[in-house]
This record gives sequence, structure tokens and C-alpha cells, in this order.
Amino acid sequence: MRFCKICTLQFEWNVNSRREAVAYHPDIHHRRSIRLKDYDYSRPGAYFVSICAQGRACLFGEIVDGVMRLNDAGRMVNTVWDEIPAHYPGINVDAFIVMPNHIHGIAVIVGAAPRGRPGPEPSNNGQQPGPGQPQGVAPTAGQPQGVAPTAAGLSLPAVVNRFKTMTTKRYTDGVKQNGWPAFPGKLWQRNYYERVIRNHDELSAIREYITHNPQQWPMDTNNPNNAP
Repeated sequence: MRFCKICTLQFEWNVNSRREAVAYHPDIHHRRSIRLKDYDYSRPGAYFVSICAQGRACLFGEIVDGVMRLNDAGRMVNTVWDEIPAHYPGINVDAFIVMPNHIHGIAVIVGAAPRGRPGPEPSNNGQQPGPGQPQGVAPTAGQPQGVAPTAAGLSLPAVVNRFKTMTTKRYTDGVKQNGWPAFPGKLWQRNYYERVIRNHDELSAIREYITHNPQQWPMDTNNPNNAP
């Protein structure tokens, strides 16, 4: 299986009064070496996550004039992400975008500054370019079907796995009940890309990248029009 080429992310932030550019090329890493060796992914902090649909199938909507227009499946994916804090205490969500065939988001395991989750920002077209559900809000729904209750110390891989499970279940229901396009075998690719967010400057830069990601769709390596 070909691993999704999550679009190259390049942004700048100011560190010690200098401008530093950082480029992300997760497609060059072997499947077994994507995670940081010996890093504890249950540590409190903020994590940038990208997940691609199987086969880079465009199932979640389309980009129109640089704006992501979600279909029903895309709105479902956005809802599942925003519901994560209600189902899993100790896990919060920040900036998030559903693209036609992948998602970018910031998941926060609470407990440490400067990685703590900031205040809410307004949504855009049903999405969450800024933070999602505010920290401390009581759960608004029961535990998702087929997902075990969370335990203390839930890790980032566990959060991603449960997000995939919940969205796959709801997408399958949409296929059966509403005629959504069927997906090829699995909804999501097996792996995903992540980055540990180290400071507020990096957090701000990644938020900006997520918010403006639809405008980069013409150059995105996940865009089927750019397939080699």
C-alpha cells in the first residue's frame, strides 16, 4: 500500500529573534520510523496530526475558490473531531480542517504549558479553523457505539485510532442509509503523520497552516490532479 503523501508543510516562526523555515516531508519516512523513537505519546502537550483517506479518494467535499465545501460525509468527520473532548476526558482539540481526501488537526493531551489549549475561535463553513469544544465543557453525548470508555493516560495513537473507528462507523452508516460513495476497503490509510508541537510560536504557525490549507489545494500532493 502506498503511504499518503501528506502535502509538504512549510511555515516560518520567530525563535530568538530569528526567522526559521521548517519543511515537513513525511512521505520520505518509512512506515516504521514515522513516530519519534522512545517518545511517550501519552505526554501532555499539543500534537499536529494529518490523516489521509485510503487511495486518496475525495470523499469529504470539494474546494471551490479556495474554500472547502463540506459534503455530508465531511460534516460528519468534522463533528466526530469536535466531539472528542466530550467522549475522552483529558483530550482536547484545537485547529482542524477537513480537506477533500484528508484532515489536519491539533490534538491536545492536557496538563502542560505552553501546550495548553487556548480559548475558542469562530468556526468556518461548519469546520473548526480555531479550537473546538472549550476545555471543561461537560459531555453532550454518550460514549460512541463500539468505542471503549477512555482511561487515564490515553495516548495520541489511541486518539487517532478511535477517531478513525468512529468516523468509519458513521461513514459506513452513511453508505448504507444515505447512498454515500463506498470507500475502497478502509476509509483511512493505515498510518498517519504527526508532529510534536514544541512552543507557542510553532502552535500559531501550524494553526495558520491548517486554516489556509484549502488555498494550497492546487499545489497539494494529495490533489488527484497532481498525481504523477
